[in-house]
Amino acid sequence: MSNELPKTPMLDELEGGPWPSFVSGLKRLAQSDGKPYAPMMKDLLGQLERSYETRKGYWKGGTVGVFGYGAGVIPRFSEIADEFPESAEFHTLRVMPPAGMHYSTEILRKLCDIWEKYGSGLIALHGQSGDIMLQGTRTENVQPCFDEINELGFDLGGAGAGVRTSVSCVGAARCEQSCYDEARAMRMIVNSFLDEMHRPSLPYKFKFKFAGCANDCANATQRSDFAVIGTWKDDIQVDQEAFKAYVARNGRKWMIDQVITLCPTTALSLNDDDTLAVDNKSCVRCMHCINVLTKALKPGKERGCTVLIGGKRTLKIGDLMGTVVTAFQPLKTDEDYEALLDLARRVMDFFIDNALEHERTGEMIERIGLVNFLEGIGVDLDPNMINHPRTNSYVRTDTWDEEAQKWRDRHPGGEAAHATTGGRAAE
Repeated sequence: MSNELPKTPMLDELEGGPWPSFVSGLKRLAQSDGKPYAPMMKDLLGQLERSYETRKGYWKGGTVGVFGYGAGVIPRFSEIADEFPESAEFHTLRVMPPAGMHYSTEILRKLCDIWEKYGSGLIALHGQSGDIMLQGTRTENVQPCFDEINELGFDLGGAGAGVRTSVSCVGAARCEQSCYDEARAMRMIVNSFLDEMHRPSLPYKFKFKFAGCANDCANATQRSDFAVIGTWKDDIQVDQEAFKAYVARNGRKWMIDQVITLCPTTALSLNDDDTLAVDNKSCVRCMHCINVLTKALKPGKERGCTVLIGGKRTLKIGDLMGTVVTAFQPLKTDEDYEALLDLARRVMDFFIDNALEHERTGEMIERIGLVNFLEGIGVDLDPNMINHPRTNSYVRTDTWDEEAQKWRDRHPGGEAAHATTGGRAAE
């Protein structure tokens, strides 16, 4: 078999920059002597070059799946299969990763061996939803490939109008900033919504993501309908001796420039004796100071999560960040995790009953209003959901005192509790 590649002058341009190019990876697979996927990858390069020339994509959908599943396989059939027959079918298997992306070298080697046997050898770790993307196989290979990866313990992820593959950060397993057990929360949620994942029946896709702190290594806030972000309710833990060591090593000017003045709510100040003062009531848990001063600062001891609903990329309306619906929810006991699951089920039920076809959760909330959504899922309005109400154009303030009194009546002792959360009510 010839190792000669198709002429791809436009794709070749993408190899000229300083960074690694996906084109080089495709060519490497296409020139793999003796590998069954090499002809497929050569024709794939030819079709991709054609797309660059004509500015048109030539993939169309269809129906490809495995027994018992309605999702997890993304069909791709070529519209120019007569010109590039080896890549006439280039289906993708979305495979659900382990929580926290924990793999052994042995399991990765076995997964790669299976994919070289049945597919193109092209793997993306990981897709935006967190999937292991096994990209490029023919219809007749989909079922046997799935059977073998299923024997390894992997399952297909989500696709279509259903629950999509969830993802969590590495969290408590390796990260000292973790505020709850992310892997446990992810497994609990995923196992509870497997039917909605494997047999799509929702108005549109729905994503869960889990991050252990506001650094949000899972991209949950802006890329998931139900984001669980780790946080704490009490004061930041400060080791003053370690803090003074930072000042002695880097200088007061560095500390002021790189930490104090970069606090978004000016909650930090440097004392004359080189210790740190923290206005915890003003802290918004952005993690900047903790990230810079990891030996001196830690999240508080009373840890849990904030739940945000409605994050997504552009669709019917522009990009949306998640909206806070639970300012602080403890995640320590079994009952705490069951409460999180109960909230997820209420949000899912409301989404199923009220969203329009092809409408994400955030778009539904924009259409019906946040108050109606909160009422529908049985969550009370809370001042902790709002930062500086009088400067927020979406909040009326002419009856604020009356509304604040209603909240106090519903939450005896609420003002004291509010002070410990770091939330900022209207002044």
